[in-house]
Amino acid sequence: MKFIDSHTHIYLSDFASDIGSVIDRAEDDGVKKYFFPAIDSSHHEEMLALEKKYQAKCFAMMGLHPCSVKENYKEELKIVEDWLSRRTFVAIGEIGLDFYWDTTYTKQQFEAFELQMQWALDKNLPIVIHTRNAIQEAIELVLPYSKKGLTGIFHCYGDDLITANKIIDMNFYLGIGGVVTYKNTGLNEVLKQIPLSSIVLETDAPYLTPVPYRGKRNEPAYIKIIAEQIARIKDVSIVEVARVTTSNAEKIFKC
Repeated sequence: MKFIDSHTHIYLSDFASDIGSVIDRAEDDGVKKYFFPAIDSSHHEEMLALEKKYQAKCFAMMGLHPCSVKENYKEELKIVEDWLSRRTFVAIGEIGLDFYWDTTYTKQQFEAFELQMQWALDKNLPIVIHTRNAIQEAIELVLPYSKKGLTGIFHCYGDDLITANKIIDMNFYLGIGGVVTYKNTGLNEVLKQIPLSSIVLETDAPYLTPVPYRGKRNEPAYIKIIAEQIARIKDVSIVEVARVTTSNAEKIFKC
């Protein structure tokens, strides 16, 4: 079996002391590729260094996370734009809207999201979307761009079936992670009714660790736990989950 972790932050300091072991454990469980969403300029150096260290396994994105849209957001966006002009990235991400912690920069989040979606269209790149307490607003913003050919992933999906179908209808994928193993999420019922062809696997490591490791640091090796849960929900083999979700990720990222 071959798995892809479509969304992981293993370049963060949480993994500085044992990244080699983290990669080895993931490899032992069939994880072959790792995709790194950017956050902001304070983490670019570590992200790109890890990508370089594990070439052909690790792939960086570039973008400004909505929680990093602050008073200096224009400077941060300029840095993103500069990087996009200097080299190729697999996607623009993670970008989007987050109104959970703070709504001070709501207007600026909308502006940053739209600008980065336009860059993605211009460069024929997919986007990876972070949304929290703002999924309907995000869908409304994405829709006109999707009609122009923009596609990508709604990372950490956990909403209802109606919303899932809106996303699928835009030719976007749903990123499914450790939340699928939590009790009373409602995600299980949604997954029963959507096709594997619309799903990619992710860990969001070091966050959102699946059961039975919840409360501890997440890592890419736990992709297998997520795949096993999806296989149970959809009454298919884990081999089938691995095959389809890996194909989906390779299609969206073109590598």
